Amino acid sequence: MRIFNKSKNTVIAQNASLADTFSTRMKGLLGRDEIPAGEALVITKCRSIHMFFMRFAIDAIFVDKDGCVIGLVERIKPFRLSPVFFRSESVIELKAGTIGVTKTSLGDQIERL
Repeated sequence: MRIFNKSKNTVIAQNASLADTFSTRMKGLLGRDEIPAGEALVITKCRSIHMFFMRFAIDAIFVDKDGCVIGLVERIKPFRLSPVFFRSESVIELKAGTIGVTKTSLGDQIERL
């Protein structure tokens, strides 16, 4: 699937995977050495993330049930916790630096295609 920022008319990720089961949500990006540019992992039912045992920093975009960006965490490093975004329905995990490159900001409308 693609992740599209309707507010900015930009593609955030060309190739996104969905983690929507207990096991895929728990695994997330663990065990990987990187997330390439243009790829993303969308984790459903997610209000915060942890970076325990991760090997690299990522960007995280938290989105509510209407597709509105309600939280941004740039370059979160391994062994850190993100803030909790209580209205979040899902999080999009991306290569570190993607939020800045795509100019994604709070209030933007995100669509999964």
